[in-house]
Amino acid sequence: MSKMIELHDIDVPAFLSVLDKCEGDVFLMTRDGDKLNLKSKLCQLIGLMNLIEGGKIAEAFVVCEKPEDESKLFRFNLYKDETK
Repeated sequence: MSKMIELHDIDVPAFLSVLDKCEGDVFLMTRDGDKLNLKSKLCQLIGLMNLIEGGKIAEAFVVCEKPEDESKLFRFNLYKDETK
């Protein structure tokens, strides 16, 4: 598995759009040690519901199965652009 990416101040609909473009599994890691597969819509609801503050994800840690998915999420986190 790849390294952990820390996401801050993420727009939820745009983040979900990027997740849909990922080919491999993407896991949300919580500070409590929980690991949720964000490719599952149910896990998205459960995991993101606890992290949302004011309509945006305040802080999250994700780990990607595939390096190309890691690149997509890193670019999204850095540039807030879901088109790349």
